[in-house]
Amino acid sequence: MSDDHTHVQEFFGARAADWDARFPDDGPAYEAAVSDMGLRPGDRVLDAGCGTGRALPPLKTAVGASGVVVGADLTWAMLEAAVRAGRDRDGHLLLTDVAALPMRSESLDAVFAAGLVAHLPNPAENLRELARVVRPGGTLALFHPIGRAALAARQGRQLTPEDLRAESNLGPLLADSGWDMTSYADEDARFLALAVRRG
Repeated sequence: MSDDHTHVQEFFGARAADWDARFPDDGPAYEAAVSDMGLRPGDRVLDAGCGTGRALPPLKTAVGASGVVVGADLTWAMLEAAVRAGRDRDGHLLLTDVAALPMRSESLDAVFAAGLVAHLPNPAENLRELARVVRPGGTLALFHPIGRAALAARQGRQLTPEDLRAESNLGPLLADSGWDMTSYADEDARFLALAVRRG
């Protein structure tokens, strides 16, 4: 396992038990972001880096009984927290690295990813892997329940021009990885970039 993976597992593993309690008011932001994805009944969707599974209930509501929701995360403690919260009823949980997904190419209609980009060891390569498993025309949602400036303030750091989630950086990064960015919102109350898988 790489040092990057170990760091991510240690960081989130130590925080899994009280993660939801630390951010109790994020639910509506997740629901709004899922709504903006335009999912349809019967769609197959991956929550990449699903953590405690907060997106799984709205994703399952969007795709309905005929749809499939998979939550994938690298950290076992986060998936355990998702099970304790009962969110495994809304999606299949998978302990795996989103950089090497055990899924067929073009088998999904969409990917939802909350807070994932900042933790990707090789963003272009990792976003290409997400593109691999999504059909042409499928959707990617890169989400965070607060915007870049609010998140930087919470973490006690400054925003820099190198921030991957800056629109001027994210658009080309997605384009190099098989995606075309279709919308970008960076507000105090949320960050949401939507992209479509190129054919």
